[in-house]
Amino acid sequence: MDGRGSASVNRLKNKIALVTGASRGIGAAIARLYVSEGAETILTDIDDGAGEALVRDLGPSASYLHLDVSDEDQWLAAADHIAAGPGRLDILVNNAGITGFEETSGPYDPESLDMASWHMVHSVNLDGVALGCKYGIRLMKPSPAASIVNISSRSGMVGIPAAAAYASSKAAVRNHTKSVALYCAQQGYAIRCNSIHPAAILTPIWEPMLGEGAARADALKTLAADIPLGHIGDPDDVAWAAVYLGADESKYVTGAELTIDGGILAGSSASPTRE
Repeated sequence: MDGRGSASVNRLKNKIALVTGASRGIGAAIARLYVSEGAETILTDIDDGAGEALVRDLGPSASYLHLDVSDEDQWLAAADHIAAGPGRLDILVNNAGITGFEETSGPYDPESLDMASWHMVHSVNLDGVALGCKYGIRLMKPSPAASIVNISSRSGMVGIPAAAAYASSKAAVRNHTKSVALYCAQQGYAIRCNSIHPAAILTPIWEPMLGEGAARADALKTLAADIPLGHIGDPDDVAWAAVYLGADESKYVTGAELTIDGGILAGSSASPTRE
């Protein structure tokens, strides 16, 4: 069964998948759906406790591997592990990312940004994706139909003055996705590459800002007021898109970007008027 109670149709049966940043939030939701859809799924993260606990919950089709995506030596070790095990990769989801707010002291705006913070955010969000694509391509060459799914953000499509590094890194992910897609097509590899751009998705990163009880309800209501569909999204909304892009149904889709934001980037608010 998937996260919403419907029966799996094994859309990812016989596929080997790797999901980075899979211990919580969007990454965990993707891993759950991938397993439910039949994929043998390798979860990676730096939070080993949470990642291993999730693998125990998901069962024998899931395994865990420690991976700091900003470290090329760890990517090489992960690639060697996969080459010695399943021998190939069919789906790679480059999901791991940070905002910098929790990991660095800032500042984060364009005028006074801290360069150490800037470099850390880019090392995870951009370098991590570039390295994932680099080693993913090598592992995917034996696959008859492979797919790289890069998790970018709405912030990669618009300016974010209070989070310049995050916005810059996600914009670069958006562009690098297209370069990878065209390169793989040019080389004749059976590897597609697409990006997903979520916004207003309720993940653990929001919890410290929402508070509890009535304050949390008010905060969610305020957030929802600026979303045309009238509510914040959940990680499964992104995970289902990752299922589609990983599955053979999207075999003619590469270099594309899929926005999952309740209509925010459509251009204007469209909340219904109530009389």
